[in-house]
Amino acid sequence: MPELPEVQTIVDDLKAAGLVGATVTDAAVYWQRSVVHLDPDMFCRRVRGKILADIHRRGKYIVFTFTDGDCLLLHLRMSGRLYLTQPGAARSKHEHVIIDFDNKLQLRLHDTRKFGRLILTGTPDTIVSRLGPEPLDERFSPQILGRGLRAKKRRLKPLLLDQTFIAGLGNIYVDEALWEAQLHPCRISSTLTTSEVRRLHRAIRHVLTRGLRNLGTSLGTGKPNFHSLNGERGRNQYELNAFRRTGLPCPRCGTLIARLVVGQRSTHICPACQHCD
Repeated sequence: MPELPEVQTIVDDLKAAGLVGATVTDAAVYWQRSVVHLDPDMFCRRVRGKILADIHRRGKYIVFTFTDGDCLLLHLRMSGRLYLTQPGAARSKHEHVIIDFDNKLQLRLHDTRKFGRLILTGTPDTIVSRLGPEPLDERFSPQILGRGLRAKKRRLKPLLLDQTFIAGLGNIYVDEALWEAQLHPCRISSTLTTSEVRRLHRAIRHVLTRGLRNLGTSLGTGKPNFHSLNGERGRNQYELNAFRRTGLPCPRCGTLIARLVVGQRSTHICPACQHCD
């Protein structure tokens, strides 16, 4: 599933392609469950004629804002990918939503597992307001993180994956942040000291910034893996320290990275650096 760096990379690509300012001329839905709250015909009718005013990210959502105040929220989920192409290009069986713009570009949602969702709404805050703070926002301080950790009293890994606690983190960047902060994923959040909270805050921002700089993480070579809008793979997989490095030496101490399951999620740690007190 694309996480904050991957989603932001896609947003940046969409803006660089000149989509902002374009008008929707047509739309087609080939898998009706890709659209939420509206039937496909109503979705297509309602989106036609709208002018795109902005594109931004909130958590793992791509937010398309139109000049009339409506927003199109897109969550790529497990295997969703976006393509920009020219009208008339052959449609693959996994392209479930196609939106045409007046600048001769088509935006296509390709989703092999069919979990990606589009929500056209005039009240996007009813959805995105449920999300936790943006971890790269300057207002997200160690003090805010510490208050949240103390209040929840949950294991760190499931808590950091909770989008209502912090928006945008997923399995890759949580494992990397916990390795960076030398914290075990099963530590109870309320037990962290002030210095450990600061380390975790710094680590979260560091691994996300690194992921953004590397244009995301692309694992494996299969089509469902992350690619940017123009089909390029991210580079962050070459700088991972723990995630999916089972049996390889820890870059910090040399102990072999171990895999365990925490909250039903595959988790990767250094048993020496991240011991659970």
